[in-house]
Amino acid sequence: NFNILHYELLTFTYVAFHYMSEPDSNTSKRKSEHIKLCLTDNVSFREKTNGFENYDFIHSAVTEVDISKISFQQKLFGKQINYPFLISCMTGGTTESENINSMLAEVAEDLRIPIGVGSQRQALENAYFHDTYKVIRRKAANVPVLGNIGAAQIVHINVKEIQKLIDMLEADAFVVHLNPLQELLQPEGEPYFVGLLKKIEFICKKISVPVIAKEVGSGIDKISAKKLLDVGVKGIDVAGAGGTSWAGVELIRKNDLKNPFWDWGLPTAYCIRKVAELKKNYKFLLIGSGGINSATDMAKAFALGADLTASARIILQTLLNGNQEQVKILIEKWFGYLKQVMFLTNSQKLTDLKRNKIYKKELLT
Repeated sequence: NFNILHYELLTFTYVAFHYMSEPDSNTSKRKSEHIKLCLTDNVSFREKTNGFENYDFIHSAVTEVDISKISFQQKLFGKQINYPFLISCMTGGTTESENINSMLAEVAEDLRIPIGVGSQRQALENAYFHDTYKVIRRKAANVPVLGNIGAAQIVHINVKEIQKLIDMLEADAFVVHLNPLQELLQPEGEPYFVGLLKKIEFICKKISVPVIAKEVGSGIDKISAKKLLDVGVKGIDVAGAGGTSWAGVELIRKNDLKNPFWDWGLPTAYCIRKVAELKKNYKFLLIGSGGINSATDMAKAFALGADLTASARIILQTLLNGNQEQVKILIEKWFGYLKQVMFLTNSQKLTDLKRNKIYKKELLT
């Protein structure tokens, strides 16, 4: 078992051993702080929820679904996956992240599910921590791997640098994470996004893989999603409010615990429902994330229109409080529950579950 005690001990030993050779990097130190804070529940939203509690499934008394024939296998970015579930972008570029990414990548490979890497910003600073990213492709050779950089960085770096990050990871898609609130509140933040949409459009035309736009806990509304799709983005990860508050993470770091922006953001359920409306006119991958912490959350995300769901903090906590096997059991149990929901709503396929199989509770009379 790789529990918290082992994690802290290994981290301390590694840091002590490499103290003389490790480059001084504020980015790396910040990433270490982020990992440690996300191992607790102190960074959750305080009052705002993901919104899924406002919905319930429409029971079908005459279901004709053969539950034994429900399959979630599909192609994603040219690779076969067993479950439409993404181990969301978490870490990389710091001492402890290589072991974390290695274990998560093995889970992804065993389950045949996609996995994202944390922001590759640090990889642009020096090559010292490149292996903390590359380990994902080494251990997850047959599944989609997603690269990642922040919007504040792409505004001022060139496309060749982004392509280098893609090549380094052998990525199948590239995530641009949109985090204006986090950059605004972060002590080292760079809240400058002038020219962002034009730069994203240029990147979409020039790089070798599809671009996914992702928030980090404040959500993507329908208007913003349309703007992103219009400039060439092929996927929207709503990453709504209700899970980890990255505002909260940064406010803890600077001891500003009463700041009113802790709970800022759009609930995940709202974001999925509204962005899914764009499916009428656009073809894109809709990822539902932001507080997906249970099988019910995941099932409702699919019913509201998500093509793929994703989680981060609960996966990290399950891994570091337990082991890889427990992460696999968690994900498999979630999809076992989803099969039961599909049976009870007369949904043989996930596409069926999106067809009026859920209702907003206040509308039921």
